Amino acid sequence: MSTATGLAPQGTVPAEPPQGSWFRQPLQRLRTGDFGPLPVILGLVVISLVFQLANDRFFSPQNIFNLSQQIASTGVIALGVVFVLVIGEIDLSAGSVSGVTSAAMVVLNINAGWPPVLAIVLAVVFGAAIGLFHGAVFTKLGVPSFVLTLGGLLAWQGAQLLVLGNQGTINLPYDGAIAALANTTLPAWIGFVIAVVYAVGAVATTFRTGRRRRERGLTVRPLTGGLVRTGVITVVILAATIVFAQWHGIPLSLVIFVGLVVVVDVLLRGTTFGRKLFAVGGNAEAARRAGIQVGTVKVIAFTIASSLAAFGGVLAASRLFAVNQASGGSDILLNAIAAAVIGGTSLFGGRGSAYSALLGMLVIGAVSNGMDLLNQTSAVKYIITGGVLVAAVVIDSLARRGRVASGR
Repeated sequence: MSTATGLAPQGTVPAEPPQGSWFRQPLQRLRTGDFGPLPVILGLVVISLVFQLANDRFFSPQNIFNLSQQIASTGVIALGVVFVLVIGEIDLSAGSVSGVTSAAMVVLNINAGWPPVLAIVLAVVFGAAIGLFHGAVFTKLGVPSFVLTLGGLLAWQGAQLLVLGNQGTINLPYDGAIAALANTTLPAWIGFVIAVVYAVGAVATTFRTGRRRRERGLTVRPLTGGLVRTGVITVVILAATIVFAQWHGIPLSLVIFVGLVVVVDVLLRGTTFGRKLFAVGGNAEAARRAGIQVGTVKVIAFTIASSLAAFGGVLAASRLFAVNQASGGSDILLNAIAAAVIGGTSLFGGRGSAYSALLGMLVIGAVSNGMDLLNQTSAVKYIITGGVLVAAVVIDSLARRGRVASGR
C-alpha cells in the first residue's frame, strides 16, 4: 500500500491501480476541476465544424496548408510566453522583441552581408540578452513584470525603428536561406517517418516510465491511457501528412514549430528545471524554502521567452520575405498570450504545458482563417477571438476554484 507521498514501504509491492482506472482517473480529475486540454479540443472541433458547414473550403488541403503556415511564427512566440505564465508573470514585450531582433537580423544579413545562419543565431542571442535584462531587473529591483515589459514593449519598438532607419522596410531575397525557413515544403515520406519515430519513442517512454516508477516503489499509473494518447496523436500526424501531400507538401515552418513544442514539453515535464518552474509558479515562497533559487529560475524563464520570441520573429520575416516597421506589432503579442491561455496555461501560474501553445494557436488560427473565408471584417474576428479568450479564462478560474475546493 502506498503512502500519502506515493512511496511504498520497503519490501512491499507497489499498489497497482484497479482495472479500468485509466478511465476513472480522468473522470475523477474532471470532477475536481482538472479539465486538461479537453475544453480547447472540443472548442477546436466545434469551431472547425461550424466553418466547414459555412464554407466547404475550410477543410481543403490548400486551406489547411495556409493555416499551418499562418500559425507557426506566432506559435513559437506563444511557446515562450508559456514559460513566463507558468511562473505567474507576464511578458508584454514579446511582440516588440520579435520585431527588433528580426530587424537586426536583416540588417546584418542584407546591409552588412553577414551569412544568414550567423545573422539568425545573433538575432536569437540578441533576444536572449533582452530576456536576461528583463529578468535581472525584475528579480533584482522588484519591478512588476507587467510594468517592466510594458516599458520594454515601447522601448524595443523604438529600437526597431532606429535599426531599420530611413529604409523602413528591408526585403529578403526569395531564394535566400532565411526565406527558405518558412517557404520550404517537405515530401510526405518525412511525415510518415516522423509518425513512426514518434509512436515508437512514445510507447518506449511509456513502458520505461512505468518500469522506473515500479522500481522506485511509486504507484504505477495505467499504461492504457498513455498508449491511447500515443495512438491518437500518431493518427493525427498520419492524417495531416496525407492532407499536406495533396497540396505542396509539409510546411517546414510547421515541422519546426511542432518540433519546438516537443522539446519544450520534454524540458517542462522531464527535467529538474521544469519542475522548479512549476514549483515557483505554484508557490514561490514554498519553493524558496525548499531550496530552489527562485530568482534564477525566473531570470531563465524570461530569457527563454525572449529567445523564442526572437526566433518567432525570424520565422515571420521569412514568411513575409521582409522586415518592416510593423513587424512584431499589430495583434501578434495579444494572439501569442491568448494562444497560451486558450490552450490551457493558467494566468495564475503553476499550470501549463507546451501543447497549450499549439492548441491555442490552432483555435486562433481557425477563427482567423474561417473569418477570412467568410469575408468577415477584422472587427468580427477580434470580437470572436476575444470571446474565446474570455471563455478560456473563465474555465481556468472555475477549474482553479474546483481544485482548491477538492484540496488539489
